[in-house]
Amino acid sequence: MMQKTVEIYGAGLAGCEAAWQVARRGIPVRLYEMKPHKFTPAHHSKGFAELVCSNSLRSDCVSNAVGLLKEEMRRMGSLIMEAADATRVPAGSALAVDRSLFSAYITEKISKHPLIEIVHEERDTVREDVITVVATGPLTSDSLSDYLIRSLGCGDLHFFDAAAPIVDFSSINMDVAYFASRYDKGDADYINCPMTKEQYDAFYEALITAEEAELKAFDRESQKDLKVFEGCMPVEVMARRGYDTLRFGPMKPVGLIDPRVGKEAYAVVQLRKENTAGTMFNLVGFQTHLTFPEQRRVFRMIPGLENAEFLRYGVMHRNTYLNSPEILDATYAMRTQPLIRFAGQMTGVEGYVESAGSGLVAGINAARQAMGEEPLLFPEETMLGAMAAYVSRGGVGKFLPMNANFGIVTPLGYRVKGGKAAKNEKIAERALEKISEIKASMQGDAIAQNQ
Repeated sequence: MMQKTVEIYGAGLAGCEAAWQVARRGIPVRLYEMKPHKFTPAHHSKGFAELVCSNSLRSDCVSNAVGLLKEEMRRMGSLIMEAADATRVPAGSALAVDRSLFSAYITEKISKHPLIEIVHEERDTVREDVITVVATGPLTSDSLSDYLIRSLGCGDLHFFDAAAPIVDFSSINMDVAYFASRYDKGDADYINCPMTKEQYDAFYEALITAEEAELKAFDRESQKDLKVFEGCMPVEVMARRGYDTLRFGPMKPVGLIDPRVGKEAYAVVQLRKENTAGTMFNLVGFQTHLTFPEQRRVFRMIPGLENAEFLRYGVMHRNTYLNSPEILDATYAMRTQPLIRFAGQMTGVEGYVESAGSGLVAGINAARQAMGEEPLLFPEETMLGAMAAYVSRGGVGKFLPMNANFGIVTPLGYRVKGGKAAKNEKIAERALEKISEIKASMQGDAIAQNQ
């Protein structure tokens, strides 16, 4: 059995997961990462697997789609999930991490693995004779993007992603704001800023008329074809859809009782811990493209944030993804050049966990390819398999990025009493049984036997 070196481009969540899955199966990895010599407009840290939008990896309950995805990844030996569990911070029923510790954990694991060679170099071409996983992220450099489009025949699609502001906890007025979790589910880890109707009216008017930041030079040509992914829509864009859109979205007051008045407010802004120490909080669902002065003016209208100190303002940046159904199969390999795989948001999966999940599938299959084994197709009854199937087939109409959700998973085929939650639990139970079957079938995989 010949074992070949697998090359991986990019040390984000997808690239690190792919590298880990390859190396732990005894296959040498050459991991290319352009940092610290060059940074994308959205990245600032030298470490690997940098989280730039939010510290939350979302729900940790298997009856939630992304919670199921995380559990599948845990059972398949995911490095990203190992790091998340080791660096988590309180966030009710959600899984959130200390971003710095999370990145440091992964960086150390990858750097110390004896089979992973790290090359700090930007790649602008792909070696078509080497097993490769391209995981350069939603801000892939122009030079590599041009190569992928012109030489490999990949499509040229873009959408725009937005990040929420972070404020200093000590600057939040806790005489107005209060700690609570919705319906008292989990610990009271969220800060809630309640609004009356009059306060909401003033805030809403200011938000929909506020000045937006000018797109950066590399985005201007795409401005006329601006596409905002629904799951990461700027709060001001969401607000312009209608007066009540925020009240039924990120500012939903349902299940949040203000203990000082004993009832729900007209609207509520929630803030979530950004670090373990609890000195930083981000505005949940407040991704934004407003100018920095406008963010300071408008968001200080939120009760409790009148004197908020912004540690990071919200930013908006370009994300690039492929027309994957025309290009990739369900192992994330190119149909025309099967030695080349892609992983991460550039494949059309959306979200940190989803990106890492694609890296896990791509990495396992790159290793199997290097060992001369058949590809591993995850069943569509699993979230890992459903995402891979969506990427390889698409949905109805134009291909757009997709979060993990139960709508893309193979239906149960029978009715379940107890409503949506009970049905989702059955889907999760079936999915985890399939994961167990996959691990049992990997008789030749020494790593699988040790898990």
